[in-house]
Amino acid sequence: MLVWSGQAVSLVGSAAVRFAFVVDVWSTGQRASAVTALSLCALLPQAVLSPIAGAIVDRMRKRSALQLADAGGLLIVGCLALLHYLGLLHSWQIYAATTLLGACAAFQFPALSSAVPLLVRKDQLGRANGLLAGAKSAASIGGPALGGVMLALFGIGPTLLVDLVSYALALIGVRLVRLTGDRPAPPTAGPRRRITAESGEGLRYLFRTPGLRDLIVNFCVVNLVMVFGFALIQPMVLLRADSAALATVNTAIGVGGVAGGVLMATWGGPRNRGRSMMLGIVGMCLSALVGMAFADGVAGWSAAVLIGALLMTVVNSQMQAIVQTKVPQEWQGRVFGAVMFLGYISVPLATALSGPLADHVFEPQAAHGTGLFTVLGPLLGDRPGSGMAGMFLLAGLAGIGVSLWGLASRNIREIDVVLADVDVPDPDTVRDGAQDTADTADSQNAQEGARDEVRA
Repeated sequence: MLVWSGQAVSLVGSAAVRFAFVVDVWSTGQRASAVTALSLCALLPQAVLSPIAGAIVDRMRKRSALQLADAGGLLIVGCLALLHYLGLLHSWQIYAATTLLGACAAFQFPALSSAVPLLVRKDQLGRANGLLAGAKSAASIGGPALGGVMLALFGIGPTLLVDLVSYALALIGVRLVRLTGDRPAPPTAGPRRRITAESGEGLRYLFRTPGLRDLIVNFCVVNLVMVFGFALIQPMVLLRADSAALATVNTAIGVGGVAGGVLMATWGGPRNRGRSMMLGIVGMCLSALVGMAFADGVAGWSAAVLIGALLMTVVNSQMQAIVQTKVPQEWQGRVFGAVMFLGYISVPLATALSGPLADHVFEPQAAHGTGLFTVLGPLLGDRPGSGMAGMFLLAGLAGIGVSLWGLASRNIREIDVVLADVDVPDPDTVRDGAQDTADTADSQNAQEGARDEVRA
């Protein structure tokens, strides 16, 4: 809870600053390309650096890796605050700082994910992952709201100071907590390999382990489908309604994520994680994609994405728990770095494809009733946005097909049986054992001291 509370506060502070960055960049020229470029500056370093970051995390103590990520963020935001109060802050520095903060985030995910098994028992991993996911979703709601209030009342300077405080609280939480069994991966025989060579080992580990290989391939395809669909939410809602409707739908996504985190924190997740994840993906696709295709109005859109975000949080929490229990501790940094790389690399690809397809293929076909809309037209209509609704429907059906393949695969459906858990020491047991060892050592020292006195 110490680590979680510090990270939750830090996530809110970072979300507030990101909102302030967007407003600042937009106000300088009111160009959408400038805001998009800022998003890419945050995203690309996380995607590109995550395998290397995972390899570095495995070479370090998890506490040190978490402190490195938080201290890096504190230093970067501190420099921006100093530049602002000296009157030297310019837009290009915001882009550079966003890139560096993305690099710090590349370390944060593998470090925190691999530290969780050192903090809680194996049967509590689902709850812990749910808490972390819920904090991220809560930050996506509260962060922009806080950033908007801070900007309106005080400007960007105090907003940066709030983020500084949030990073400091995260560092304190990591420093105070005890990470049982926290040690770097043992060195391999022979000369130590370069970090760039080790960065690919997480991917190789995933793809040479049958259960994990099938699961990660399934998740990569589902992630591509979900990102492809979610990239269309904003343009479709804006085309059919207005910015207020879009704000409501975005809030519903955050609320769904928080609800999923609370559900996982109280429930802990099902026993059969493989089957439940595939069923959860079916539910995600039916609600957030197929439901969005047929929904009409703010209430329908909000309900569809809320249920989808809730299920997505549950599914992702179980996925993390599987990696935490099936992968040895000394490999988890590299494996989580690989998972992060595979998850993020699909975002620019799906985003780049969805817009042109909507503008040049599906929307014209829907308007004229040609192509696929000779079949889909009677279902979805021909008004503006119907083409994107057709893309939602096709993406949802593709996601359902992939998840049904996962249900048919024993390696995924019964991954808890096919792939044995690694031996993870219980943090409570290890702490008790350490205390017993210390008591025994004190007793032995006392006996040796008594013998020395007798000899004297």
